[in-house]
Amino acid sequence: MKGVLNLVSVGPGFSDLIVPRAEAALRDSDVIVAYDLYLRWIEPWITGKEIHTPPLTQERERALLAIEKARSGAKVALISSGDIGIYAMAALAFDEMREDDDYEVNVIPGITSANACASLLGSPLSHDFATLSLSDLLCPWDWIKQRGRHIAQADLACVLYNVQSAGRQEGVYRILNIMLESKSPKTLCGVIHNAYRPGQKVGIHHLEDLLSLQFDMLTTIVIGNRFTQRKRGFIFTPRGYNNWDAPAEQPVGRIGSLPIATLLTSMDGGNAENCREQSRPPSLAVENELPEHALWVFSGTSDGNALANELAGQGYPVVVSAATEYGGEVAAQHCSGVSVWAGHQGVEAQRQALSQNQARVIVDATHPYASLISEQLMGLSQSLNIPYLRFERPSSFAADSGIECTSTEQAAGQAIALGRRIFLTTGSKDLAVFLQAPGAAEREWFVRVTPEPEFIQRAIDLGVPRSHICAMQGPFSQAFNEALWRDLKIDCVITKDSGDAGGYQAKVAATQALNIPLLVIKRPKLEYPFATSSFDAVLRQLQAWNINA
Repeated sequence: MKGVLNLVSVGPGFSDLIVPRAEAALRDSDVIVAYDLYLRWIEPWITGKEIHTPPLTQERERALLAIEKARSGAKVALISSGDIGIYAMAALAFDEMREDDDYEVNVIPGITSANACASLLGSPLSHDFATLSLSDLLCPWDWIKQRGRHIAQADLACVLYNVQSAGRQEGVYRILNIMLESKSPKTLCGVIHNAYRPGQKVGIHHLEDLLSLQFDMLTTIVIGNRFTQRKRGFIFTPRGYNNWDAPAEQPVGRIGSLPIATLLTSMDGGNAENCREQSRPPSLAVENELPEHALWVFSGTSDGNALANELAGQGYPVVVSAATEYGGEVAAQHCSGVSVWAGHQGVEAQRQALSQNQARVIVDATHPYASLISEQLMGLSQSLNIPYLRFERPSSFAADSGIECTSTEQAAGQAIALGRRIFLTTGSKDLAVFLQAPGAAEREWFVRVTPEPEFIQRAIDLGVPRSHICAMQGPFSQAFNEALWRDLKIDCVITKDSGDAGGYQAKVAATQALNIPLLVIKRPKLEYPFATSSFDAVLRQLQAWNINA
């Protein structure tokens, strides 16, 4: 008799997610070859059969064993989780078959990890998407990086398989940084651990937040695209995009969540199309209205805006680039005679704007802890041959002003050891590091974030009670900090070395008055080609480069 080789997919982990055809193939097979974990899912249909379970690392040995059994005339089921034809055993089986083999082959499809994880998140893969395995055991790492870069540049939704293992810790973060080169940092993503298995965990995050998380081989990451949205605790990607040039990240020409023209129409009853150009506030510009040959000041800080004002006052054409809509509004209010380009801009969008508008200088006046942005701006400076200048507020840290921590992780551990009601003045970016640190669940956490809806939502998503969220724009006085922390019974405060412009001394004075510890996260150190904290030094450097107003 001719043998049969059934290549059987058993889905993500629950028996009720195994398709009927797979169940029938299992019942009809005499020999079962599988990793032993899968046996518990198919136990009702394999009682009394010949079972072989080579270890997890012996995939090819499993395929060869199943083929030899089929060649001998047996009905064999070679088992794989998910879909056996996707990153799984079917390819190994076909690789080992001979052209003259005469046993019957049946490939039974199943629910993939991508499908399963997407269902737990909502509907993030409703349009074009890609999958990418981060395992470099069978594929060169350079290929993985290249494919990741193309996925990001096309802004495809994607699913990352084989995310992290004990021997592969850094690869996922390299790929996430590649994604951030072209995708918005606010792209909605899902992180799923043990989908449809015991210990299942599902989280929704922004792309930029994934850099602070830890993963493993049982984790799958789903990354959306610019149109992926959130609703009722789920994320979904619309089936049709219609206007690819109107990304959900809303980069320019918007106030809050409404287009400026729409906002004006709702105020005066006018026609949006008629008022679009003449009614836009002059301080906010869309990309094709930005001045050419300008100094581009990447800001988002009060001192960065002050520098932009100074440069404009010297007669330079200036564009202020702010990373958030709120930052753009602040810049528009406080910077005179500049154009404001506001919103979440990826590296490619920045590259195009700098190139098309023939920027003369990149002035990096971003926050002292925005090291990723600074690295990207230095990279753009080199690739576009545009001079780069770093303007950074001076440090205010002194040995007697607080306890210095070399990393966010160290600060989290110290705070958990020192306090029970901990107040974070570190912003929203690193919240996950604190809230997911060992012992964090046994503490009460209070956070102060910029009043951006997405930052507030991030804190809520991470489990911070709404009553523990202070959504306010600083800096704050000593008296305000002291009163707030006394009323909240705070016994430990964490901050960054944000300098006087960031209200650092007021925090020091308030914690000393309350006699509670202040933990200070040390500034990251980068090798800047030119850096200063003085307006005059900026002007002198521009003159040294022969860049005149």
